Amino acid sequence: MTLKVALAALAATLSVGSTAAVPIVMHRDPGCGCCEQWAAQVRQQFGRHVAIVDDRQRSAFQRIQGVPPRLSSCHTAVVDGLAFEGHVPIADMKRLLAQRPRGIRGLAVVGMPIGSLGMEIPGQKAQPYNVIAFGPTGQTVFARHGG
Repeated sequence: MTLKVALAALAATLSVGSTAAVPIVMHRDPGCGCCEQWAAQVRQQFGRHVAIVDDRQRSAFQRIQGVPPRLSSCHTAVVDGLAFEGHVPIADMKRLLAQRPRGIRGLAVVGMPIGSLGMEIPGQKAQPYNVIAFGPTGQTVFARHGG
């Protein structure tokens, strides 16, 4: 990891002053194209730069961010100190960021369900999926989508 990327990750994990200038950092499995689609939509909706890091050892980053191994997906993003694993919808991200409930470290969507953010396929019906909140208090369903 370069110093520039490490500094961007540190800045993203700290909630400081104006968040508009703080980039969103997303570590992904190298070359994953759907991650780019997710990042483009996040960039547009949040109006912030999304730094994409191809990370062959992303599991270490996931551990640092508190992502339980069973909730692993293809990318891990940090927004204002909270972790978002996989294709989490923007509305759920914004709700968590606004509420910041105690005991929740982030949200996860396991796998790559069709119809989730970045996994939209024209003409394909969205698959049902859950957004799971995780943290030191455990895991719980935060939202249900699709189907």
